[in-house]
Amino acid sequence: PEEYMGDVIGDLNSRRGKISGILPRKDAQVVEAFVPLAEMFGYATSLRSLTQGRAVYTMQFDHYQPLPQSLADQVIEKLKGVK
Repeated sequence: PEEYMGDVIGDLNSRRGKISGILPRKDAQVVEAFVPLAEMFGYATSLRSLTQGRAVYTMQFDHYQPLPQSLADQVIEKLKGVK
């Protein structure tokens, strides 16, 4: 629903999401976005909370993309400590 759009888009942005489109439907809005899979864990719970259970989502694989260098450095440092 329209009244939750700001919160939903803000949540997607906080998950490194890139909004590719917002499509109006009769009683709803469809937000299309690319979001890294690693950032989607817990999204169903977050979306229900943000929209009082009124929104649903689907996701499908689209493409691989290199990890931003700052995050890659964090992963490498974490893995160096695991032996």
